Amino acid sequence: MGKHLVSWFVATTIYLSYGVMFIFGYVEEFLSYIKRKVLFFQKKKEPTQPVKKSKQLASLTNSFESFYIRKIYAKVIDTYNRPITTIPGTWIVVRDRWFSKGIGSELEYTGKEIKCLNMGSYNYLGFAKTTGKCHMDVIKSTDEFSVGQCSTRLELGTTRIHKELEAEIAKFVGKEDAIIFGMGFATNSTTIPLMAGKGSLIISDSLNHASLVCGSRLAHAQIRVFQHNDLRNLERVIRDSIIKGQPRKNRPWKKIIIIVEGIYSMEGEIAPLPEIVRLKKKYNCLLFVDEAHSIGAIGPTGRGIVEYFGINPDDVDILMGTFTKSFGSVGGYIAGNKDFINFLRLKSFGALYADSMSVPCVQQALSALRFIMYDKDGKKTVEKLRENSNYFRERLVRMGFEVMGDFDSPVIPIMLYCPAIFTTFSRECLQRDFVSVLPILLDELKNALDIISEVGDILMAKYRKEMNVDQQKLLSPRKKFEMLQNQQQSIQIK
Repeated sequence: MGKHLVSWFVATTIYLSYGVMFIFGYVEEFLSYIKRKVLFFQKKKEPTQPVKKSKQLASLTNSFESFYIRKIYAKVIDTYNRPITTIPGTWIVVRDRWFSKGIGSELEYTGKEIKCLNMGSYNYLGFAKTTGKCHMDVIKSTDEFSVGQCSTRLELGTTRIHKELEAEIAKFVGKEDAIIFGMGFATNSTTIPLMAGKGSLIISDSLNHASLVCGSRLAHAQIRVFQHNDLRNLERVIRDSIIKGQPRKNRPWKKIIIIVEGIYSMEGEIAPLPEIVRLKKKYNCLLFVDEAHSIGAIGPTGRGIVEYFGINPDDVDILMGTFTKSFGSVGGYIAGNKDFINFLRLKSFGALYADSMSVPCVQQALSALRFIMYDKDGKKTVEKLRENSNYFRERLVRMGFEVMGDFDSPVIPIMLYCPAIFTTFSRECLQRDFVSVLPILLDELKNALDIISEVGDILMAKYRKEMNVDQQKLLSPRKKFEMLQNQQQSIQIK
């Protein structure tokens, strides 16, 4: 459980609950297998012709994944598969569904719609709405360009709005140029294979997103993994890789690419980018940073993790981000030097074969970006997100919940551990008109905290006593980095 340790009693009950769940699941699977065999032998009708044994087909998932989906996900699908009928704002309307024939059967609509406080969307800055300037700009772009270009970027799919967004995002992150894609996953999975070929090495964080893993595996390159946010392990992997060289031939690597995320979407942790940049320079590596959750969300003006730590954008070779979180749209971008971006325009499968990003979506991202960059309230919106995130995180910690992640991060995971607890937790919250980014208003945050605290008490999900937290633990990564720099400067002066 890493840094988030619980008592031995809680840990024992957690492992025991999973063990019991797996045992019952496998027993049920075995009994189902016996039943099928018995029914097969009871059949009296013989086949009219001999049945040839077909070759075993390649399965799409391994046996454990299939078992986990059938015996766990299928029984709790009501907790994560809830249709909503409104925009993903502070309040949403949820269509209530329940199992028609008991837990694990098909879901059916109950006829009930519930207005709930929303804590489970990516609408970080509130741009996904049907009012305001962004909405009006999208309507105008739809009237002018329609909803689709029916072409790839290299043929007829590039409009002036596509070019404007690419120019603005490059300016926003401090790079020479940028290219946009219609899907965030495809941004990574089609770009990384063009960066690394034979003789190249990819060094990837162990908790990188699936799109980064997919892109790395598609590249004709060797892959090494380092422990999550562990700088010592990262340096060890780099040094060992340089010393040993390529497999069998032991030749030097043509290039070494370090791939990390700005904010990790499942853990809410911010990457220690200053130290990663130092290692990148020390060993002459390339650095690829995925800012899907950090662009628009951290930094004084929302420019992401590079601005957050005060790093020169030139020290990061490739900056990737998406428009699905802070900007209320879809798609993603790659920002870098002009030569590399032009290379992507000519060679990337995302530009060669995929349909061009829908113009209304491009306009939504562009209008939101310009609001953050140029409007007097843009900086205030980013600052409000940071304040709300830190307030919410601190209150949860003081209540006694196990909370992962760093301060200043808008991703705030509460560790419930036990499968019985997290399903019941979700259902209990729904009964209180709450679905489990953050709401904007302080009163709504307090309301959400009260609901979480009440349900946490009922399910005994507070693994620590309510406490006065050490102020050192409430420091953000940027504050810790600044304190470390000041200490180093004081030592040098002495």
